[in-house]
Amino acid sequence: MLCLVPTPIGNLEDISQRSLRILIEAELIFCEDTRVTKKLLNLLGEKNNLDFSNKEYKSFHSHNEDQILKSLDKETFTKNVVYVSDAGMPCVSDPGATLVDFCIKNNIAYDVLPGANAILTAYAMSGFSTTTFSFYGFLDHKGVSRASKLDDILNDNKLSILYESPHRLLKLLEELSLKEPTRTIFLAKEITKLHQKTYKNSALELFKEFENINIRGEWVVVIEAKKTIGYNLDLSDIQNLDIAPKIKAKLIAKMTGQSIKDVYQKLLEN
Repeated sequence: MLCLVPTPIGNLEDISQRSLRILIEAELIFCEDTRVTKKLLNLLGEKNNLDFSNKEYKSFHSHNEDQILKSLDKETFTKNVVYVSDAGMPCVSDPGATLVDFCIKNNIAYDVLPGANAILTAYAMSGFSTTTFSFYGFLDHKGVSRASKLDDILNDNKLSILYESPHRLLKLLEELSLKEPTRTIFLAKEITKLHQKTYKNSALELFKEFENINIRGEWVVVIEAKKTIGYNLDLSDIQNLDIAPKIKAKLIAKMTGQSIKDVYQKLLEN
């Protein structure tokens, strides 16, 4: 079978006993980067007096996953097969989902172990009482897609959680301070590591604070949900409005992504 094993995101003590057992029993280990995984297992072996030698390693990442999947068959999974990403939970802003999908489609047994995850850790650390959130991963570096996604985040009525690199954190804070200066932002740096640190303030105040800081480390950003009054419109609300068909067609097209012409024609037919 296949077992997906989460790895520590910074602190080696966050590996579970179950994860160590599965890794010891593994015969074939698919990993995002074989060098990173070998180094991790060497450290875990020294710390826990375990022997991770005599394992077969194969890389499996976003650039070669299609090629690797074509080479797999049910025979591969007669071994104890494990997949690990470089750090954290596989399939969450990391490779692995296509491997799980392969198992589902080919009726191959698989399991996912619980473990270290920066998203949930940051959510719990943030102090926001909102019980729902959206995860956006890393934003595009620039362009229309970045601006559009940022607008989606700021208009989300749920908490928004995303990852950001030290090179672009200040840019993000500047964008947020220009669009929503009073929006509350929570920042977590290097979660579980020696230099872990958190900040919580308005977008504008954080931008001012970070302008003169040498920003290092990996960051998780939690953005306060948009405060709304009343309820959001849904499609049925628009369909039941007593307004001109052309206007109604424009509204429905905006909500659904259909062409105005197609929506208008359907309205006339009904």
